[in-house]
Amino acid sequence: MGNKKNKFIEKLTKKIKSVCQIEKNLFHKYDVKRGLRNRDHTGVLVGLTNIGDVIGYRKEGEKIIPIDGELYYRGYKITDLVEGFQNDGRQGFDEICYLLFTGELPNNEELRIFSSYLAENRKLPQVFKKSILMTERTIPEQNLMNLLSREVLTLYTLDEKPEDRSEENVVIQIFDLVAKYPAILAYSINAARHSFQNATLSIRNPRKDLTTAENFLYMLKGEKYTQLEAEILDLALVLHAEHGGGNNSTFTTRVVSSAGTDTYAAISAAIGSLKGIYHGGANKKVMEMMDHLKENIEDWTDKQEIADYILKILKKEVFDGYGKIYGFGHAVYTLSDPRAQLLREKASELAQAKGKEKEFTLYKNLEEVVPKVFAEYKGRDKILCANVDFYSGFVYSNIGLSREIFTPIFSMARMAGWCAHRLEEINHSSKRIIRPAYNNVTSRKDYTPLEKRKTRIKSKPVV
Repeated sequence: MGNKKNKFIEKLTKKIKSVCQIEKNLFHKYDVKRGLRNRDHTGVLVGLTNIGDVIGYRKEGEKIIPIDGELYYRGYKITDLVEGFQNDGRQGFDEICYLLFTGELPNNEELRIFSSYLAENRKLPQVFKKSILMTERTIPEQNLMNLLSREVLTLYTLDEKPEDRSEENVVIQIFDLVAKYPAILAYSINAARHSFQNATLSIRNPRKDLTTAENFLYMLKGEKYTQLEAEILDLALVLHAEHGGGNNSTFTTRVVSSAGTDTYAAISAAIGSLKGIYHGGANKKVMEMMDHLKENIEDWTDKQEIADYILKILKKEVFDGYGKIYGFGHAVYTLSDPRAQLLREKASELAQAKGKEKEFTLYKNLEEVVPKVFAEYKGRDKILCANVDFYSGFVYSNIGLSREIFTPIFSMARMAGWCAHRLEEINHSSKRIIRPAYNNVTSRKDYTPLEKRKTRIKSKPVV
């Protein structure tokens, strides 16, 4: 019975795969922008935004000129924003959220009121907290991102006006999501560890007197975190909070929001996008690659040995056989990723505090060596730089966060950007449902009555 069913599915799968194929030359013939990319790999312009701006090159005619990367939040350079709150000796995530939502940097009183509002709304309804803790024990062990998507949808059921898409109500929903999501994530992580790793189930209520980063670490670890760890997590949240309207999960938010759906459905869809292995899971893959390199490179200070081994990876001779150097390269940035540069500075402090200077040296040497080896192997015009994922896994690991929660933490940071783009999408004056065109290339066919159709699959399905 089971064997017949498997053969039936196998045949249907082959049939389905064959009918899904489209000749590559047709994409060129109809000038299709696959992946919404132009032929020079730059993004197709599909919208306008006032929120974030990602710059990694300039164009002179048809030629792309690589430049050092720049990232702007509401017109402010990310390096200036980070330098500002770090020089003041404070953490910046709440301030960045305020900026992304309102377009303005808050003064002292505005920031105090906004941070207090978020802190007051961190606590989850008791019934919702119990739902997370009890349900996690009965589900199969899978990617935590799907659970987080479900929990966001559960918030819909607790909202008295979930379908009210008035401006003020959407703002309330968005502030509530930003405030509660770290607690949802912390409870989900603790419940999953209890269910699948037999860890002690530790439940801590969120505290109003802590920053967003401090509160998250407290809910996960109690008071077993340092101020440096909180500062680094805060920086990571700031650097991941927004990255323009074209990244896959933010574009997902805008596409779904343009259809007129509710806030929770739009954000849940964004979480599903970020879960994808080609989007939010890169930092975990970096750590797997680093484990491999640390095992196979004897002298982490020998740049020539490092270069020789990187070449083997590019030639698909070692590691996972895909020929990719994870943590390097970006769709927009060419010469440098400003987020990686900012995170590297704090990662250096963390390495010294944790006694990981030797490991950090390997990271720095890789950042220097990989672009050179890549250019020599692929061609001198090929440019590759370290991206933010290269260092984020290192800092997360060294503040005691396990790899399975790297992408969920990414979602905690990007919640701010998603929500800002939802607000813009549903409020701008020229809003319209996003509906690009697909050109159908199937030939027309004449209908055949059922009794005259040929038999193609003889195996009988077994249910």
